[in-house]
Amino acid sequence: MGESRRRGSSEERLSTYRAKRRPDHTPEPGTRPALEEPAERWLPPDVFVVHQHAARRLHFDLRLALDGVLLSWAVPQGPSVDPSVKRLAVRTEDHPLEYADFEGVIPPGNYGAGSMILWDRGRWTAAEDPRRGLQEGKLLFDLYGQKLRGRWTLVRTKSGDWLWIKKKDIFARKDGSDLSPSSILSGCTVDELPQRGRALAERLAAIDLPPAPADLVARRTRPMLAETIDAPFTDPRWLFELKYDGYRLLVERDGSRVELRTRSHRDVTEAFPDLARLVRRLPAERFLLDGEVVVLDDQAHPRFQLLQRRSQSRAPRRVAQELPATYYAFDLLQIAGKDVRELPLEERKELLRLVVPPLGPVRFADHVRERGEAMFEQIRARNLEGLVAKRADAPYRGRRSKDWLKIPALREGTFTVLGYTLPKGSRSGVGSLHLGSPLAADGWAYAGRVGTGFSHRELQRVREQLDRYEREQPPLDPVPPSVNEKDTVWTEPRLHVRVRYLQWTEEGVLRMPRFAGWSDTPPDPICSTAPPAPEREASGPSSAASAAILERGMEPSNLEKIFWPEDGYTKGDLIEYHRKIAPHMLPWLADRPAVLARYPDGIEGKNFFQKNLPEFAPSWIRRVRIHSEHGDRDIDYPILEDLDSLLWAINMGSIPIHVWASRASSLERPDWLILDLDPKEAPFVHVVHLARAAKDLCDDLGIHGVCKTSGSTGLHVLVALGGALDYPQTQHLAMLLAKLLVRRHPDIATVDRALTARGGKVYVDALQNGPGKLLVAPYAVRARRGAPVSMPVPWSRVRSDLDPRRYDIKTAPKRAGGRKRDPFEGLLDDTLDLRAVLATLEDAFSKRTDGVSPSMDPGGFGAAGAAGGRGPRFSK
Repeated sequence: MGESRRRGSSEERLSTYRAKRRPDHTPEPGTRPALEEPAERWLPPDVFVVHQHAARRLHFDLRLALDGVLLSWAVPQGPSVDPSVKRLAVRTEDHPLEYADFEGVIPPGNYGAGSMILWDRGRWTAAEDPRRGLQEGKLLFDLYGQKLRGRWTLVRTKSGDWLWIKKKDIFARKDGSDLSPSSILSGCTVDELPQRGRALAERLAAIDLPPAPADLVARRTRPMLAETIDAPFTDPRWLFELKYDGYRLLVERDGSRVELRTRSHRDVTEAFPDLARLVRRLPAERFLLDGEVVVLDDQAHPRFQLLQRRSQSRAPRRVAQELPATYYAFDLLQIAGKDVRELPLEERKELLRLVVPPLGPVRFADHVRERGEAMFEQIRARNLEGLVAKRADAPYRGRRSKDWLKIPALREGTFTVLGYTLPKGSRSGVGSLHLGSPLAADGWAYAGRVGTGFSHRELQRVREQLDRYEREQPPLDPVPPSVNEKDTVWTEPRLHVRVRYLQWTEEGVLRMPRFAGWSDTPPDPICSTAPPAPEREASGPSSAASAAILERGMEPSNLEKIFWPEDGYTKGDLIEYHRKIAPHMLPWLADRPAVLARYPDGIEGKNFFQKNLPEFAPSWIRRVRIHSEHGDRDIDYPILEDLDSLLWAINMGSIPIHVWASRASSLERPDWLILDLDPKEAPFVHVVHLARAAKDLCDDLGIHGVCKTSGSTGLHVLVALGGALDYPQTQHLAMLLAKLLVRRHPDIATVDRALTARGGKVYVDALQNGPGKLLVAPYAVRARRGAPVSMPVPWSRVRSDLDPRRYDIKTAPKRAGGRKRDPFEGLLDDTLDLRAVLATLEDAFSKRTDGVSPSMDPGGFGAAGAAGGRGPRFSK
């Protein structure tokens, strides 16, 4: 059937679907639309689904929601995550939207008779106009499912059939055999579906269990609680689970009745209609689950603010589409009328696996046996909440018990908002919140500022709430000297926030704070304004620096080898430096592909770049596979996201660590844009002058720019993007900024790359903004005389007397630790208003007379969807 014949109303387009089905003989939806709940009430408009269908031949069905129907393709061999594999996809009749929720057995004698499981489901977004793509025979789109993610394409062949192909990105890999074969609704495979629940029934029949008492229901059961300890441990008798950032929920099903109740027994079933609907689909009629409900962000990390926003909505069905919930079931209390609380935890979880699927909106909360310390390091590196340890042989007790232990990865506290700073650049609402704790006597103890952890929408809401409590005089007396009152709006101390932080500094303010949500409960009073004792690192010789490596079975080598002959610095000194600087450096390495510059014999010996993680690298070092177009091969980049991984790389003789501008979880969307100010023969004072000019340009455009020394002879100016642009768009914008900077300062700046053409001017290098282009990581040491460090520098220090040589392997840790504010604060959280930036640039370039002119060609920024507008391209 030609694509043009598929147009028209959804009713017309579903005529073929309905003609092939008998309403009274098949459980499939859309055959009797008048009797069914409209899909728009509970399905997002951009839903996609993949069914596995054991009809006459086993196959998969890809379905994409568009214009009121599900476009459908039959895929005989199913999806492949290998970009070199092309799967045949045969276009079939459009299906009703309700089919995105269907799973069942189509009886014999009906069209498509056989079992069908919902193998995957999520959102899809078209990278190009989907209607035009369907007409022209090429559809490019992104999937955000439980199993399939990243970019895909459908291409129509001359025969009229289609090919479904995975595009090369971080979700592509050669071997996709680990894709789960089970349903995300029932956990059944397509073969198990006709006899769903049979394995559970057989398992229960083999166990002698008492009947569940009448009070073992969600509205009466007290959940088991954990004691808090400070440090993780390794023990084969324990199971370790992620500590989820959400609400504890007891979930009960009794036939068609489903109840979701909080720890305090509040009924929240109506607040989570999406979960209640899915609980009814599980392969058991009666059960009581214990678990936690969360809302996941784009990186599949639980975010309490998103859950809080959802729970405050008065439109639960609508918000369920915008912020779908995920329920992690980690325990089973009763099943099929039997009480299983006395069974060991390990056996309860084996039963639980037969009730809930491994993936999906209602899913099994998996665990790791024994390796609590290793799991904790991974959790901390990903900025997750913490770890829960549970004795594998423990029964379920409705009270707090030492059989369950929780180990927070980040500390958390409640603080009162005393005021806020005004936003700068493209940031809206507020810059950061001033925090305080009430004193037992009277007044407030200042706790510092928090400016990260807010979404754009949250910043607006924060400002709206704080504006109601504005006051002229500060509630603090005295105001700390670190507070710039010209930039501060004081407020009545009425609002309270939850904040996660790494530790307290010696000055008594929070280090690395992050907003975690609002609190209805004020903080407890404290007795003194004296700062809390900071959590100090253990002191000792450079051998102490290798403690983390030794714990993982890696013994550091050649600690006394001289790496900087003229300065006398050793490999041990290099390891010790990275141990000290790690709290400041690791945030710039987390989730980011890294490239090692290895100097195994010191800076005067042979050296080489290493992108591919060697085969002998420890298995606990995270890696991300990226296809290299240049070499037509896959590269396993290391991700140095924790202290162990970082020290392993340094022990390998790595001196500067280079990183991508984008993260492994969003590889095509860089976090920053870089302008590399390279002097070569130009005086350094010109570099400083241009850096200040770049700061002025950023201010004019309303964008957030920061500066760091390169560790060599120049400076790096980084501009926060927040993932608003892809790499080609970032390159366009970088070159526009560079050309505008040169236009303002033609006497000292140039964009000519060739040394002979620079004429003694500073080269403004905007070409380091493509995929795979590298940045010397903040706080990285350079392989140069003096062991200089690439150091973030506050704009107040970027002046004529700036001397990058002040920042070296000896001075950088003390300077970084003594700062009251991180010069790069907000760089990873701020984004830019692309429309406003492009409008300002267009106005600036429209006044040019030197041959560089803007063109409203959408190839430059038109795909920057975040802005929704078109932007200029440069031409010359």
